[in-house]
Amino acid sequence: MFPRYTDSVHTPLQKNESSQRNSGEEISLLLRKQDELLGALRPLDSLLVAFSGGADSAYLAWAAHQALGDRALAITALSPSFSEHDRRESQNFAAAAGIRHECIETDEFSDPLYVANNADRCYHCKDELFEKMQSLARARGFAAIAYGINADDTHEFRPGHRAAAEHKVLAPLLDAGLRKQQIRTLSRLAGLTTWDRPAAACLSSRVAYGTAVTPELLSRIERGETFLRELGFRQFRLRVHGELARIEIASDELPRALDTEMFQKISASLKELGFTYVTLDLEGYRTGSLNALIKKRSA
Repeated sequence: MFPRYTDSVHTPLQKNESSQRNSGEEISLLLRKQDELLGALRPLDSLLVAFSGGADSAYLAWAAHQALGDRALAITALSPSFSEHDRRESQNFAAAAGIRHECIETDEFSDPLYVANNADRCYHCKDELFEKMQSLARARGFAAIAYGINADDTHEFRPGHRAAAEHKVLAPLLDAGLRKQQIRTLSRLAGLTTWDRPAAACLSSRVAYGTAVTPELLSRIERGETFLRELGFRQFRLRVHGELARIEIASDELPRALDTEMFQKISASLKELGFTYVTLDLEGYRTGSLNALIKKRSA
């Protein structure tokens, strides 16, 4: 039904206010792409959508609901790597949008290859997720499974994509050539609250490769990030390198974090969680920063 991967690239939305005409043209193009996406989804008999609550999977869940109604079901996987905050966000979004939504348990922590936390950890996580979703699809009579990879994701190191290909999971957003910012724009136009939600990833992605991921460690990370969220920070990561907690905060929020009273408060709180050293990364928040060593070694 869907072609596999595509090399299509589309121009991002113009942000300059003087180019309103071009912006209007770009929005019209995006809306046509949305129509094509919905048109590609409608022939499916039924669909399970892997739904983490982030902007991409939320938009895909919404699109599947628009195209298929109750024949689409959003599935959220619960495990120690999925934070309570993200669980609430996913449930609240689905309820507000009227999307059919269920949670299932995944057991990636029983896989030693996942716990070892090598560079292919995400493959083992997605393999477990899609295996569980396939079992559910067989039991409930769903015809297909989809997930929210977009056209920008193919430029990053994401071994989970290999698991999706092996399980024949559909990639409607990628096949439509939709990029991250375009998905956010279409989400805003559709009135979805996730249009500007900060990028999210599983808690295991915070742990340096080679350090075993355990429920106890991820609980400490979740509590640390909850504290940062309560301080009012919006886009951040708490990365763990052994005894060192490295905090990445979006560049526009860094000045608050660099306030002496603030960083002393952050340091004291994270040390209470058991971290010996607490650092603030002056490069700020960026996705995939733990992949830097992989790129360095392969250079």
